[in-house]
Amino acid sequence: MKKFFGHILIFLATIAPYDAMAQIITVSGPIEPEEMGLPLIHEHIMVDWIGADSTGHHRWDRNEIVERALPYLEEVKEYGVTTFLDCTPAYLGRDPYVLKELADRTGIHILTNTGYYGSGNNKFIPEGVMNAPAKQMASHWIKEFKHGIEGSGIRPGFIKISVENEENLSETHKNLVRAAGLTHLETGMAIVSHTGGDSPAMAQISLLKEMGVSPSAFVWTHAQNGTIPGYLQAAGQGAWISLDNIDGGTPNEPDGTGNIDWFVKTLLELKDGGILDHILISHDAGWYTVGEKNGGSYRGYTDLFTKLIPQLEQNGFTQKEIDMLLRQNPKKAYTIHIREE
Repeated sequence: MKKFFGHILIFLATIAPYDAMAQIITVSGPIEPEEMGLPLIHEHIMVDWIGADSTGHHRWDRNEIVERALPYLEEVKEYGVTTFLDCTPAYLGRDPYVLKELADRTGIHILTNTGYYGSGNNKFIPEGVMNAPAKQMASHWIKEFKHGIEGSGIRPGFIKISVENEENLSETHKNLVRAAGLTHLETGMAIVSHTGGDSPAMAQISLLKEMGVSPSAFVWTHAQNGTIPGYLQAAGQGAWISLDNIDGGTPNEPDGTGNIDWFVKTLLELKDGGILDHILISHDAGWYTVGEKNGGSYRGYTDLFTKLIPQLEQNGFTQKEIDMLLRQNPKKAYTIHIREE
C-alpha cells in the first residue's frame, strides 16, 4: 500500500503545473527556494560577440573556459555564495555543458536561461527567427524549459531577453516581450530583460500587463541607466529593479572606488522610498571573451562583499536589510511561479 501511494505522488508531481512546484531550476536540476541561499543574480562566465549566425560550440574550448572561470567561482564560495545566475543568452555564448561542469566541480547552484537578445541591432537573434510570431518563439523557449537545451537535458531557470534602450520598442522587440510573456504564463520563469532606461522598461511592463502577466514577473535589468522616479513607478507596480554593475574600481583610477559611492547613494534613496524589497544587485562580471587570448580580461565577483557591503553597513544598513537585498529578493524573483495580472 505504501508503495502504491508513492507511485501516486510521483504521478501527481509529473502532471502538476510548474508554478505549483515552487522551485528554482538549476543546470543540475530543481532545488527548493530555500536552497538558493546567497546568490549572485546577474553574472557571466563567457560571451561570444561574433553574432547569431556565426557563433557555436566550434568557436571555443570548453575545458579552457572551465579552468579559467573555476578559481573565480571558488573565490566567491569563501564569501558564502551558493547560487550563480549566468545571464549569457542563447547565440551569445550560452553553453549549458560549461555551466554544468562548473556546477559539478564547485557545488554552486548555477542557473542558465532561454530567450533571445535583441540589443545590438538584433545581431544576436538568428535571421531565421527574427520576424517569427511570438508564439513560435515562445514554443521553442517552452520546449527548452520542459526538455532541456540543445539535447543536453539541462533546463533554463529564467527567460533572458533584450531590447534597445530607446523611447519606443521596435516591432521585433515587442515580439520578444510577447514571447517572454507567453513563456512565463506557461512555465512560471521570471522575465529578465536587458533594458536600460525608464521608457523601454515602462513599455515592456505595459505590454506584459496587457497579456495578463503581472509586473512581478519582470526584472528590469541594467536599471542603473534609469532614474529614481522610474524605479518608484516600476516597483509600485510590482516589478524588480536590477542594479547589476557593481564595480569597485582599480588602484589606477583617481579614487579607486569605481561606482560604489553611486550604489550607496542610490540604495539609500531606494530605502527611503520604501522599495528596497524590490531591488536586486549584482556585478555583471566575469566575461571570458571568445576569440581573445585566454578569454581576455576576466573580472571577479567579490566587489559586492569586499567593497559595497562594508559601505552599506557604515551608512546604516542593517543585516536584515542586506539579507533582503541579497537573499530574500532573489528568492522571490526567481522562484518558478506563474504571476498573473
